[in-house]
Amino acid sequence: MRALADTAALFFRMRRKPLLGGIALAALTVLAGVALLGLSGWFITATAAAGSAAATALAFDVFRPAAGIRMLALLRTGGRYGERLVSHDATLGLLAELRERLFRAHAGPDRARALKARPARLLHRLTVEVDALDNLYLRVLLPAAAAVITAALAALALALIDTRLGVGVGLGVAVTGIALPLALARAADRPARRRAAALEALRMRTVDLVAGQTDHLMTGRIAAARDHAADAETRLALADDRLNRLDTTAAAGFGAASALLLAGSLAAAGGLVQAGIATVPQAALVVLVSLALMEPFAALRRGVLDLGRTVIAARRLLPMLTPEPAPPLPAADPPPAPSALVIEDLRFAHEGATAPLFDGLSLALARGERVALLGPSGAGKSTLVELIAGERRPDRGRIRALPHSLLGQATELFADDLAGNLLLADPAATSDRMLAALDRAGLGQLVRDHKAGLGQRLGEGGEGLSSGQRRRMALARIFLRDAPLLLLDEPTDGLDARTAADVLTTVKELPQTQTILVVTHLRREAALADRLLILEDGRITGDLRRGETAFQAALDRLRPD
Repeated sequence: MRALADTAALFFRMRRKPLLGGIALAALTVLAGVALLGLSGWFITATAAAGSAAATALAFDVFRPAAGIRMLALLRTGGRYGERLVSHDATLGLLAELRERLFRAHAGPDRARALKARPARLLHRLTVEVDALDNLYLRVLLPAAAAVITAALAALALALIDTRLGVGVGLGVAVTGIALPLALARAADRPARRRAAALEALRMRTVDLVAGQTDHLMTGRIAAARDHAADAETRLALADDRLNRLDTTAAAGFGAASALLLAGSLAAAGGLVQAGIATVPQAALVVLVSLALMEPFAALRRGVLDLGRTVIAARRLLPMLTPEPAPPLPAADPPPAPSALVIEDLRFAHEGATAPLFDGLSLALARGERVALLGPSGAGKSTLVELIAGERRPDRGRIRALPHSLLGQATELFADDLAGNLLLADPAATSDRMLAALDRAGLGQLVRDHKAGLGQRLGEGGEGLSSGQRRRMALARIFLRDAPLLLLDEPTDGLDARTAADVLTTVKELPQTQTILVVTHLRREAALADRLLILEDGRITGDLRRGETAFQAALDRLRPD
């Protein structure tokens, strides 16, 4: 339960006033409902008793109790509306902020890369598990606080009639109202956890089945993948059935507890009337108030049933929602002029590796240089670029770089319009600037010819554009950002010769003041550079410049276009 307590504390740190306001309005609503039932019972009984004789009938004041009933009815209705408005607005705002925090945490170095291979897991964390956290406030904390406050105030009110009555009703409601949800939470913990695991498995396996259906068909695994998803659905149905049975049992338990409390209060009220301590109308008030006091506790059923899922979500998400302050990225430290990039004594090891990939690596790039980083596969070329870009954190050393843009092997486009994809580079960019960037990338006329223009919708991963057009979109984002340091990681790998030539021509036309570092194993990409760096065994073994014999020899050893 430590995770739940820490999560609740986080909620109240983020939105204390709205959450407390929701609890106050919920307590007011429940209390008004209980008081309305009790006062109505007292008024009906007192009116009947007063009407038994003409003298008492004429003296009986019907106006103030009737006005009180109307006031309580309006208060309950208004309080319910206000509680729903305040509590749900606070919760939705809270969940939106939690999703932003979670997204930023997953976008940090290394973590995003670890989840890239399992996008369904990230989707599950951002949607289902964040949604599970709203159960803690809306279905547990809110009704529990309202029920406890109402029971305490009702017990105090009944104690005005008789102290023993107030204590007895208060203890009876407290014991049954708290014990039953705790017992239900204990019984529902395992099936709730199984349901959460089955739901996550079903979502991930379904995404895998749909997104990877071509691969499954090619390998003859489509039936196995389908059965795999169906197995998760079966386990989910079994967990749901178990939870529904517990819900039915809990409803019966609350009904029995309410009946016992009603019987006890009826007997106590009868005894007080016989003893002359209470009147018949007061006895009616006692019975009806006791009848209504278990209802707020019964509202905890659904929240308690889902508590196991909420605990799992809290344990998984809380470390990312309240992360330890991270040290600043090395790339944020600008290099001294006239350098564009300075790396000093760099050490980095992949997680689980027995030896570091880099240990003591140092290099420097001057502003305006065009450099190609060469080396065999596995030498660490892409990893070095990721370290420069801040997508990984070094174990030791210092990286100082100018503001940069990275064009990797994969072009990341989203199911949005063209403008939305371009605005990732500069949220303040105007339509004219976006079209100018598209012109430089060779897509301007294509966009102008389309009837939707910048509003042209793309599918998932940029569907609707060819592979070359997607790469040009990535270039347009780079032009829009206009960073002084450009990092290219095999920018034309996988493109046909004509498209690759067009992309490289666009890169060649960049201003000479812009520094370019290209990671490549292709001759056509390395030919952009005036300086070649050879990376082998985690260290720079060659530094060649155009015009040197070794420079041309290194180009000739590369894979042809």
